[in-house]
Amino acid sequence: MRLFQTWRNYAAQVLLERDIPLITGWVRSWLVDLHVDFFAESSERDGDARRPLLGALFDAAIDVYLAALREGYPEAQAREITHIQGSWTFINHGWGELLEFPPEEATAYYERYEDFFDRHDCSPEDPLGEFAPAGGLRDAPETPERLNGDYPFAEPGLEDGVYVVDEKIEVRLQCGGPGEQEGPVVDAEGVETAPADD
Repeated sequence: MRLFQTWRNYAAQVLLERDIPLITGWVRSWLVDLHVDFFAESSERDGDARRPLLGALFDAAIDVYLAALREGYPEAQAREITHIQGSWTFINHGWGELLEFPPEEATAYYERYEDFFDRHDCSPEDPLGEFAPAGGLRDAPETPERLNGDYPFAEPGLEDGVYVVDEKIEVRLQCGGPGEQEGPVVDAEGVETAPADD
């Protein structure tokens, strides 16, 4: 999966992990609001109606991210895990315009982090598992007709590694498989290198 890496990602990681009173809570709220706004505004319809679900999803994603870091996953992989769970949620609701990978790759992404997902009862059918809020995610309009192959954000064929685009617009394959470390700058076919905020 393609991820963008900026100084803000490193700063957020430090502040979330250190659990500094008031500051960490503010960072968490800022991250949730940032992602809710982005995905609500990127929705082809029902953006405002999706906001309560998106807010709960991204709040839970921070717990997932921190759990993955505590279990020893590199930052890029911890963040990728949360992006996978987000895309699973979007697939389940038929929000094709928000997907980061095509629905047919959902199982491949599950298998990539199968140990983590199984430990926490997460799956494509139940993306958040034990991280889900009490009572589950809020209801939101579903659009199954949007799972029609037209996925403007989806990057197919990147399920074998984390392709990180840094602030210099270099593409780097990080942790391409279990036990692998950051690799050299590579040309990843189909990977766009325009800056982004996610």
